[in-house]
Amino acid sequence: MHSRRKLRFRLVVSFALFGFGLSALFAVASLYVRAKVENQLINESMQNDVDQAVDHAIANEPFQSELIEGWVKSERTLYKMPLAWQNLPSGVHDIHEIDKNGRNRHYKLAVQRKDGIIGFTRYDISREDLGKQQLIMSLLGAVLLFSLLSLAIGLWLSRRVLKPVSDLAQRLRDFRRAGKAELLAPHFAEDEVGELAHALDEYSARLTAMVERDREFNSDVSHELRTPLAVIASTTELLQGSPDLTEKLSERLKRIERASRQATELIEALLLLSRAERRGPTRGETTEVGKVAADVIESQRPQMRGKPLTIDLNVIDPVTVNAPASVLAVALTNLIGNAIKYTLEGSVQVEVGMGSIEVIDTGPGIKPEDAERLFQRGVRGEGAGGSGAGLGLAIVRRLCELYGWDVSMRPRSDGNGAIASIRFQ
Repeated sequence: MHSRRKLRFRLVVSFALFGFGLSALFAVASLYVRAKVENQLINESMQNDVDQAVDHAIANEPFQSELIEGWVKSERTLYKMPLAWQNLPSGVHDIHEIDKNGRNRHYKLAVQRKDGIIGFTRYDISREDLGKQQLIMSLLGAVLLFSLLSLAIGLWLSRRVLKPVSDLAQRLRDFRRAGKAELLAPHFAEDEVGELAHALDEYSARLTAMVERDREFNSDVSHELRTPLAVIASTTELLQGSPDLTEKLSERLKRIERASRQATELIEALLLLSRAERRGPTRGETTEVGKVAADVIESQRPQMRGKPLTIDLNVIDPVTVNAPASVLAVALTNLIGNAIKYTLEGSVQVEVGMGSIEVIDTGPGIKPEDAERLFQRGVRGEGAGGSGAGLGLAIVRRLCELYGWDVSMRPRSDGNGAIASIRFQ
C-alpha cells in the first residue's frame, strides 16, 4: 500500500530523523570514547602511583598522592586490610561494595606486591560518575537541540527544494480549473523539474491532437450517418402516405421509422459523450419520462419475437427531467432492450414514479457482486440471449453521469429476475 503522505512531509521527516540519528550516534560515541580514555588514564595513574609508593616504602622514603588514597603494608600487617583486598593480585581492580550506611560504593584499587611489601592505592570514582551523569544530560540536550535544528533546516530546505515541484503542481491545477492548457517548460529551469514540464507539454500536445482527431472523426461520422438516416426517414414518410399501402407493409415501415429514429438518437448521445462535457446540455428541454418509456416499449416489442412475454408500463406519478428526449431514449432502450433479451418468459414491468424509473424483469437474474461490474465496457450478461459487445450499459452509465442521474442494477428479492433503475433526483 503506497503512502499518502506529501513529498515535503516525507523529506522533512527524513531530514529530522537523519539529524537525530547523527547527533545520537555522536553522543554515544562521545560517551564511549570518554569512558575508554578515562578508564585507561586512571588505571595507568593508579598503577604508577602504587609502584612509586611501594618503591618509596622499600627505600623508607615518604610518598603521598593528592588524588589517590594509598596504603603500603607488609605481609605481617596485611590482616589489617579489608578481607576482600588481601588476596588480590597485582594490577588495577574495580571494587563495588556496600558501606556501613547501606550505600553502594564504587572505587578502583591498584595492588602491587614487591619484596614483601604490598601496596594499595584506592581511588574513589563517585565524582567521576557524577561527571558522567552531567555529560549524559548535556549530550541529551545537544541531541534534542540538533534534532530541532535539523527539523527547522528540513522545513526550510524542503520549501526551497520543492518550490519548483509545487509551482508545477499549482500550474497544472490552474490549467485544470481553467480548462485550457499552456506550455509549462518556459516557466522552469533546465533541470529535472524542467524536463518533467517538457515531458508533460509533449504528452499534452499528443493528447490534445488525439482528442481533436477523435472529435473530427465523430463529427464526420455523425454528418455522414445523418444523411442516409434522413433519406431513410423521409422515404419512409413518403411511403406511409401511399394510398394503396397494406396494413402489413405499413407496420414494417413503422419499424423502419422507429429504427431510424433510434439510430439518430444514438448518434446524438454518442456525440454528446464525445464532447467530454462536465454537465450534459439541456437547452431548456423538459422531457416526460413516461412518454419516452412508452415510445421505447413500442419500439422494442418486435424484439420479443413471439416469446411468451408481456411488457407493461405503470406510471405511478409523472416524472419530468431537464434533458433531451434522445438521451433518455438511448438509456431506456438499453435497459428495456436488455430486459427483453434476457427474459425468455414471464413479464417485464416498467414503473415510473417517485423521481425514478425501474425496469423489472423475470429473467435469470444477476448476482449481487456482479451488479456494478455489468456497467463496465466489454462486460456481458450471462444467460440466454447474452450476446452483444457489452457496451450498452457502459453507455447508459456515462449518459447518467453526464446528467447527474444514478443508474443501478440489483437482483429481485425473490431471486427471479433483475431490477434496473435510474433515479433522476
